[in-house]
Amino acid sequence: MTINKQRLTTASGMPYTEDENSMTAGPRGPVLIQDFILHEKMAHFNRERIPERVVHAKGSGAFGTFTVTHDITQYTKAKIFNKIGKETPMFIRFSTVGGEKGSADTERDPRGFAMKFYTEDGNWDLVGNNTPVFFIKDAKKFSDFIHTQKRDPRTNCKSATMMWDFWSLNPESLHQVTILMSDRGTPYSFRHMHGFGSHTFSLINEKGERNWVKFHFKTQQGIKNFTDAEAGLKRGTDPDWAQRDLVQSIERGDFPKWDLKIQLMSETQAAKFRWNPFDLTKVWPQGEFPLIDVGVMELNRIPDNYFADVEQAAFAPAHVVNGISYSPDKMLQGRILSYPDAQRYRLGTNYEYIPVNQCPFMVSNYQRDGAMRGDGNGGSTPNYFPNSFDNIETDSKYKEPAMDLDSSVADWYDRNAEGENDHYTQPGDLYRLMDAQNKAHLIANIASSMSGIEGPRKEEIVNRQLCHWFRADLSLGIGVAKALSVDMEKAMQHMPA
Repeated sequence: MTINKQRLTTASGMPYTEDENSMTAGPRGPVLIQDFILHEKMAHFNRERIPERVVHAKGSGAFGTFTVTHDITQYTKAKIFNKIGKETPMFIRFSTVGGEKGSADTERDPRGFAMKFYTEDGNWDLVGNNTPVFFIKDAKKFSDFIHTQKRDPRTNCKSATMMWDFWSLNPESLHQVTILMSDRGTPYSFRHMHGFGSHTFSLINEKGERNWVKFHFKTQQGIKNFTDAEAGLKRGTDPDWAQRDLVQSIERGDFPKWDLKIQLMSETQAAKFRWNPFDLTKVWPQGEFPLIDVGVMELNRIPDNYFADVEQAAFAPAHVVNGISYSPDKMLQGRILSYPDAQRYRLGTNYEYIPVNQCPFMVSNYQRDGAMRGDGNGGSTPNYFPNSFDNIETDSKYKEPAMDLDSSVADWYDRNAEGENDHYTQPGDLYRLMDAQNKAHLIANIASSMSGIEGPRKEEIVNRQLCHWFRADLSLGIGVAKALSVDMEKAMQHMPA
């Protein structure tokens, strides 16, 4: 079949060549704001649905408290952690990722795990998932990935062909796909799953010393998952199961809790580490970077009005506080830009004045006007800075230490260049850690999903994805091939040498 090639262009007709890699200061440096195509793709993507969230459309939320149980002030000056026993009010929104607002809670999907901590230095939004990794490592690929999780533009149905075509063409997804296809892809409830900041962030102490950090929230309720069959049954009998479970548990006083733990990596360790520590498709080995106890999160109040708080809750990884900051993680850098833009589009430019998003402490700035401004709009005070009339001033103690850039050369670097292209070790290790039952469930779930691949490219997509499973673990690849009734002789031809 002959396919007529078309040149890739922007909506204005401008041809461009880099559609998968963001422009960075060196291969591992931060993303540069001048990468117009990144902004164009993300800004357009944020405006594709009205008024529902593009992703994480269906969610559940609750208020609670975070309490410090261990001293980490040697690593961070963040006031939320400044003394043992300190309590900080917070809000959390759990969600499925790919489905619409009316979709079922038990779909095979990652779960959003978005937290807002109301600290005296501003609101800290830790916007993560119930998995420590993600499908892609560069935000420029995000809209393409999500499109494959939504509906086929021709049939308006979910498409296994779209999903597996994308995953088979992007082996960086294999680690997250392995998690998704295991029973961890169908959590029993929001209370029975871990949460992760997923990205690498940074902690900065009073001396201006920076450590890279990953945040882990470990459920005290214990991990509990549905099997694929149980999740399918629950979809039909109670599609709002996770929402109902959260509400009822809190109403009966069975308040769910999670232990916050962190992993730390020094800048020196990061520079010498054997893979990119800012790669969102990989984890840091806990044997090398052990978990450090920090505190406990408890959920103890359901919102009085779902829409007011859960639907209007707006999170952004850009919202950090003094003592907590960013890293050169390319996905994080893209989300810093994209999330506030999505909230401004969905809720309006004054979304941070909606009560659930509002900082309960003093806010002083020069932003004025815009739709739905209901707080007095700054009154008669000046709307420019600097000025001779008010007493607002900058505070130098909140200045972050300088960050060394990876390179002074700005270019588009292949995210999967040599040294960044091992997509198989960690998913293979994960499979080998599973017991026999979980291995069998993983293989069955993969085969069940891949059996939905159809169309003239079916064999090509199946064999390409089988090659990835073989590379991760030979027995995993053979198991999936057998479950799909694939000709083993053909399958073995795609196995790596």
